Amino acid sequence: MCRRSQAAAAMALGGVRVLELAGLAPAPLCGMILADFGAQVVRVDRLPRSAAATDVQGRGKRSLALDLKRPQGAETLRRLCRGADVLIEPFRHGVMEKLGLGPAVLLRENPRLIYARLTGFGQTGKYAKSAGHDINYLALSGVLSKLGRKDENPYAPINLLADFAGGGVMCAMGIVIALYERGTSGRGQIIDASMVEGVAYLSSFLWKSQNLGLWSRPRGENLLDSGAPFYEIYRTSDGKFMAVGALEPQFYKELIRGLGLDSNELHTQMSFSDWPKMKKKFASIFAQKTQAEWCRVFDGTDACVTPVLSLDDVASDQHNKQRSSFIKNDQGEISPRPAPLLSRTPAVPSCKRDPFIGEHTEEILLEYGFTKQEIAKLYSDKVIGFSKPQANL
Repeated sequence: MCRRSQAAAAMALGGVRVLELAGLAPAPLCGMILADFGAQVVRVDRLPRSAAATDVQGRGKRSLALDLKRPQGAETLRRLCRGADVLIEPFRHGVMEKLGLGPAVLLRENPRLIYARLTGFGQTGKYAKSAGHDINYLALSGVLSKLGRKDENPYAPINLLADFAGGGVMCAMGIVIALYERGTSGRGQIIDASMVEGVAYLSSFLWKSQNLGLWSRPRGENLLDSGAPFYEIYRTSDGKFMAVGALEPQFYKELIRGLGLDSNELHTQMSFSDWPKMKKKFASIFAQKTQAEWCRVFDGTDACVTPVLSLDDVASDQHNKQRSSFIKNDQGEISPRPAPLLSRTPAVPSCKRDPFIGEHTEEILLEYGFTKQEIAKLYSDKVIGFSKPQANL
């Protein structure tokens, strides 16, 4: 279902104007979340521009191409910020201040502006001006030390935890919180969204549960970190995998029954010293059937056993189809539907392709109060750029 203007207005963030300075993975996700729930998100792309946008999370956004390193470009963004609700800024500490676009300047001109600074290490501290990536933020948060199997190095799970969960999602939450508070105070504020702190906060359970004994053994030997045979991933006979999460005793009984084993002939579930031996036994049994055969065994039970779906298979899974959990845009590209699902003001994601760099420059500037003469002058001075899609012949 493609977005219509009335649908956008009815969404939770309808009418919120967001300027997202183009960056890598975390900031684009933050902007896409806001756009999915109705915000009018403008991605401010760099000039001179590259051949293609690096933002693959441009759903629902429009693009304005602007050279912020030129004084006229910085002034143009200042003027845009006077009419915006939110600015998402993904640069290292001090970059915006050098451009004359720091929060002290922009909040003075628009006290209602929410100035979201999304960086790896935050605005202060030893690493504030240092380069880094997801793996570095994960390492500094303490979380990386907990990830990985026994007798192996810690393992970083792609770049989902720090970049996207601790960064993009936490920043979006901060923006929504600040918007809510502004409804009372009438004032904007600065959000210092550090991916190190975001992923550390995300791991609060690890900190709060240390006294429960869940993490008392070395990495890879605990209940939830691949130590337990009943919380593990097993290969099937066709080279696919099944995920097992039978933690509670009643679920464990269902698992044992499905595997065709007699619990009276097995070691007790929480016999830590026997876990390696039990994992080998479970692995040998799972290897005897295909993934589809195991699904037929465990579907409809409470054994907490599910197939590990590939990205090619996940959209066609019966459960996901029943919930319409994945959507397709007008280019045929499949992606996850916005979550969570709101009952009264659900997200209505755009079905249009992602914007080309500079595709909406003129219409955005007109909406923000620039005249056609001002726009023409900015274009002739190479401060802004246009990019119109070519018709398919």
